[in-house]
Amino acid sequence: MSTEIRHRGPDDSGVWSDENVGVALGHRRLSIVDLSSAGHQPMVSPCGRYVLSFNGEIYNHAKLRLDLAQENGHFDWRGHSDTETLLAALRHWGVDGALSRLNGMFAFALWDSSEQVLILARDRMGEKPLFYGKCSSSFLFGSELKSLLVHPAWNGSVDRGALTQYMRHGYVPSPRSIYSGILKVPPAHYVIVSDQGRNVSEPVCYWSLAAHAEAGVTGSDHDEQEQVNGLDGLLREAVGQRMMADVPLGAFLSGGIDSSVVVAQMQAQSDHPVNTFSIGFNEDSHDEAKHAKVVASHLGTNHTELYVSPEEAMTVIPKLPTLWDEPFADPSQIPTYLVSELARRHVTVCLSGDGGDELFYGYNRYAHANKVWRNTRKMPDSTRRLVSGAIARIPGRHVDRALRLLSKKLRFRNFEDSLRKWAEILAHENPESFYQGLVSHWKNPDQIVLASEEPKARFGELDSLPNLPSFRDCMMYIDQVTYLPDDILAKVDRASMAVSLEARVPLLDHRLVEFAWNLPMEFKYRAGQQKWLLRQVLYRYVPRELVDRPKMGFGVPIEHWLRGPLREWADDLLNEKRIREQGFFDPKPIRKMWFEHVSGQRRWHYRLWDVLMFQAWLAQKK
Repeated sequence: MSTEIRHRGPDDSGVWSDENVGVALGHRRLSIVDLSSAGHQPMVSPCGRYVLSFNGEIYNHAKLRLDLAQENGHFDWRGHSDTETLLAALRHWGVDGALSRLNGMFAFALWDSSEQVLILARDRMGEKPLFYGKCSSSFLFGSELKSLLVHPAWNGSVDRGALTQYMRHGYVPSPRSIYSGILKVPPAHYVIVSDQGRNVSEPVCYWSLAAHAEAGVTGSDHDEQEQVNGLDGLLREAVGQRMMADVPLGAFLSGGIDSSVVVAQMQAQSDHPVNTFSIGFNEDSHDEAKHAKVVASHLGTNHTELYVSPEEAMTVIPKLPTLWDEPFADPSQIPTYLVSELARRHVTVCLSGDGGDELFYGYNRYAHANKVWRNTRKMPDSTRRLVSGAIARIPGRHVDRALRLLSKKLRFRNFEDSLRKWAEILAHENPESFYQGLVSHWKNPDQIVLASEEPKARFGELDSLPNLPSFRDCMMYIDQVTYLPDDILAKVDRASMAVSLEARVPLLDHRLVEFAWNLPMEFKYRAGQQKWLLRQVLYRYVPRELVDRPKMGFGVPIEHWLRGPLREWADDLLNEKRIREQGFFDPKPIRKMWFEHVSGQRRWHYRLWDVLMFQAWLAQKK
C-alpha cells in the first residue's frame, strides 16, 4: 500500500505492525525538516504507547517544543523533526489539546496501543487528503485511493450517488469518494476507530469555520491603516513559517494578486533571490507568464518560466486518471501539474497563493452573482416564475435567427445558452440555491447518471449554513467548505505530490482565515475592486500598475482542443455504444452535446470534460 504512493515520499519508507492486534501503519517520507533518520516514520513514542504516521508540516513545531518543555519539564529529543514534536504534543496534550495548538497542514494516523484505538485527523482547511473505509472485514486508510486499491480486501464499486455529485461539481465533494463506503475525513475533523476496525465514529470537529464566519462578521468600524498593518504582519508570519525547510524551496508565481503577495513576503524575508516558477501558453487568453515575469523582475527573484505548446500540455491528459484516482474535471489540473513538474527540477518545496479568492472576495462570479440576484429580486415572485417558465420553453435558436434577421448588431454569441441561464436564475427561490445553480455543471445530474439519486451534500443543506449578514458572505463561505478543499486544494496536492514536490499554502493559515472573516465586506470589495485589503498590502511591495488588471483563470483552451487535437480521443470515449455498454450514463444527451460542440453550434466543453474525465478514469480503472 505504501509503495503505491511512493511519489509522495521517495526519500524513505517504513512499516510498523502489531500482528497480535491486527494493525499496521505504513509511511513514505519526503524529507523536508531534519533529513536524518531521526525523522523516520512510522514513529513510536518513547513510552511505546503511541505510533504515528504523519503527512504534512507543523509550522509552529519549534514553539510547541518550548511549550512542552515549560509544561512538562525536560525533553530528551532525538532529533528536530516536526513529526517528533507532533507525537509529543499528542502524547502530552491529548488529541483535542494538540489539534487546537497546531498550525500546519496535515493528515495523520495515531495508534494508541493502550486504548486500542486509531485516530485519523486532517488539518483545518483540508490541505492534506485522508481516505478511509471498510472493505470486507478490514478497515483501510491512506493519503490516496490508489493505496487502498492494492489491499487484498479491496472490493470497491462506483458510488452512483457520488457520481451525480461529481457531474454537478466537477469533483466528488466530501465526505464521499467515488467508491461506495470509502470516505474522506472532512477538514478540521478526526475519526476514532476502535474494536479492531469494526467501530468507526462519526467525524469529530475540532475547529469550526462556521463559528468563526458567524462570529467574525461584525460590520463594526475598522481603522484602515490598522487593518493593512495587521494583514501585512499576519502574512509575513504565515509566509515566514512556511519557509521552514532543510531543502531548496521556491514559489509558484502567476503575477496575480495572491501569488505576488506571497512571493513579495518571501523575498522580504530572504537574504537571497527567491526561486519562482511560472508556466506560459502561446494563447494570450490563457497566458499569465508575461505578467509573472514583470513581477519577478521587480521583486528580484530567481525566475524560471516555461512556455508549453498545446501538444506538450496534452501529453499530461493520459496521466490524469492515475494522478487523481477518482474523476476530477478541473482543466487547470493540467497547468498545475506542469508548473509543479517545472519547479521540482529545482526545489523540493513550493509556496502557493491559493485561498485568496475565497477569503477576500476574489472571484468575478461573486460580484456578478450578487448583482444578478439583487436585480431579479425586484421582480414579484409570481411574475418571475412566469417569465422563467416562458423563457425555458422558447427555442433559443429561433430567437437568435430572428435577431440576426433584424440586425447584425443585435447578434449575441451563444444566445440560447444565455436564455437558459436566465430561466434558471429566475426560477430560484433563495440565494443559496441560486449560487449552487450558478456554479453547477450539470443542473440535474441524476437524469444523466442511470439508476441514481443525487445525495444531499453539505452544499445543499441550506439550513446548516451559518447566520451570515449577506449573500456575498454566503458565497465565500460555501466555496471555503466545498470548492476550496475538494477542488483547489485537491488539485494542488495531487499535482505537486505526483512529482514529489511539497506545496504549502500560507494564505490558509487559520489565523488569516479568522482575520478575513472579521473584516467587513468593504475591506474585501470596494468601488468595484476585489480583494481590496490584500491589494493594499501588495502595493507596499509591488507598484499597482504591475498587478492591477482583470483576473485571468489558470486554465487551458479545452473548448478549442476538443474541436481540434483532442477530437479523436474524445470521440472514442464518447462513443454511444461504449457509453451504453458501461451502463453509467444516458448516451443520448451526451452525444447531442458532443455534436453541437464540435459543429460550433454550442459551447459544452465544461460538461463534456466532466464526462470525458469519468470515461478516462473508468478506462484506466479497468
